[in-house]
Amino acid sequence: MSNDGTGRRSLDRLPWTGRSGLWHQYRTLRIRGRSVTWVPPLLLLIAIVTIDYWTGTEFRIISWVVLVPGIAAALCSVGTTAAFTGLVLAAYLFVEALWPDRFTPRLSDFTLIAIGGVLATLACAVRVRGEEHVLRMRDVTETVRRTVLRPLPSGWGGLEHAEVYLAADTEVRVGGDFYDIQPGLHGTRVLLGDVQGKGLGAVEAAAALLGTFREAGYHEPDLATVGERLGIRMTRHRRRVRELGRDDEDRFATALLLEFPDDDPGALRLINFGHEPPLVVGPGGVRALAPGDSLPLGLADLERRPGAGRPAPHHVVLGRGETVLLTTDGVTEARDADGAFFPLESAVAEAVRVDVRCVAPERLVAAVREGVLRHCGGRLADDTTVFAVRRLLDGKVLDRDGRVLGSGT
Repeated sequence: MSNDGTGRRSLDRLPWTGRSGLWHQYRTLRIRGRSVTWVPPLLLLIAIVTIDYWTGTEFRIISWVVLVPGIAAALCSVGTTAAFTGLVLAAYLFVEALWPDRFTPRLSDFTLIAIGGVLATLACAVRVRGEEHVLRMRDVTETVRRTVLRPLPSGWGGLEHAEVYLAADTEVRVGGDFYDIQPGLHGTRVLLGDVQGKGLGAVEAAAALLGTFREAGYHEPDLATVGERLGIRMTRHRRRVRELGRDDEDRFATALLLEFPDDDPGALRLINFGHEPPLVVGPGGVRALAPGDSLPLGLADLERRPGAGRPAPHHVVLGRGETVLLTTDGVTEARDADGAFFPLESAVAEAVRVDVRCVAPERLVAAVREGVLRHCGGRLADDTTVFAVRRLLDGKVLDRDGRVLGSGT
């Protein structure tokens, strides 16, 4: 785990962050922070020259130096590869000059080495350009991800929180799962959801919902109004997609909308839009909240009952030090080798039984993450998000008995 610069410890550090140059990000051979990609081709050159020297005229392999620029092209920069091309040409002339009476430099061998070096340098340039393109694409993906799943400051909105997002596509590293915490005029709201489907269309829908949540969650006094606006936003998004003639017009999203009101520290208000019910985890055990009775976002127009489009919040009483655990279906639908689903509630209960400190959001998220990856053998079939929040008490966190510990766990 590492600090992400916002004061929050990140459980899912990205290996590709920022753009400080290709060779600061993509070097696999390093010693004490210094690149040693030039060592393998140099060792090969020394070996060829040494063997050719000690075998004399009986075993001539000096022309094998043509392999050196090829090795450099696979590991080094363009400049280093070009330097090795010049070095092997000089080495060839030097070795041949050791026996001037027996051998004279062959124009054919010299030309072969020169052409091989030029081709290796060109191949290296193509490789470097391809790697730079991949880095640019990763930067774009990271920017999109940080826009959708923006970093959350520690203690944001009076909540202690921890979160981890694992994309099923490890190359793209972004999908339809989304979450956010929005402090507002009427309490702190939390949103976690999962857009049906994959690809950029799912990311686009998630970004639209988050934009609406960040505004409505701040201004609206009624949680039901926030939920209603999210449903309207998804319907509008579907309509726009349909007018564009795209084939993902039937997309919808399941979501959990929570509110921690300022005027009632022990209360939680919850609207469940067809999502996995959250778990409340405390020193006394684990309890699952009731499934939601609201349709997923974007599908409310299918229900024709009067007033059916307006979601009704459920009121939950939270005990001292209890944590609310939210997950997407990537957690509960993770399968092992026998096809069995991950038993989230029992796994969390066992983790708390073994170590009651797992009620803390950071420990709880870490335990669920490790449990899911262990259960499915690291092969995620769907994007997976684990998100845990609990109230801070005067900026402090609580121990297993609800006593104030301080600012950390």
